[in-house]
Amino acid sequence: MALTEIDRNLLHRCLHGESGAWKDFVDRFLGLFIHVIQHCAHTRSLRLNSPDIDDLCAEIFLTLLDKDSAVLRAFRGNSSLATYLTVIARRVVIREMAARKKYDTTVAAGNSIHAIPEAEEEMGEYSRIEDRETVRLMLDALPDADAEVVRQYHLEGRTYRQISEQLQIPMNTIGPILSRARSWLRQHQVRS
Repeated sequence: MALTEIDRNLLHRCLHGESGAWKDFVDRFLGLFIHVIQHCAHTRSLRLNSPDIDDLCAEIFLTLLDKDSAVLRAFRGNSSLATYLTVIARRVVIREMAARKKYDTTVAAGNSIHAIPEAEEEMGEYSRIEDRETVRLMLDALPDADAEVVRQYHLEGRTYRQISEQLQIPMNTIGPILSRARSWLRQHQVRS
């Protein structure tokens, strides 16, 4: 399919920074990007929640805007703009899914991008340890970085997101750290 005049004008407006052009671009192609994300997830048997989709859409848009919209400027018009953007979006989504899977120890078991989604966190899957002495025993036995995560979660009652922002670590590393701490408790037969 050839490049339509509507898409040619929209691309021109975006690349020249015309007022409202980017909003029109987002309105026109957001549905396409969501479809690409859902299709990629489906073919990899992954479940995505709304924040996952939002994050992946943001990555696509960031890629399109990076280096003064270099990806958009590289478009030669040999296909429809939608076809070109589908290829770009698919590459971004696959790259991001692979990167997240690399750091996510529970993708295969839970079929989710996040190790412990916040909704599950709020349901108490990783319930907080109420006994302060038990937590203090863990803190003494853990490496400093892990101990800080355990301290903030169990003693200060912070959420995964708050800990991630405070310590500048990926949110999907917090669950595995807390899991290792609980394993230490079980190995040393300390009750949580």
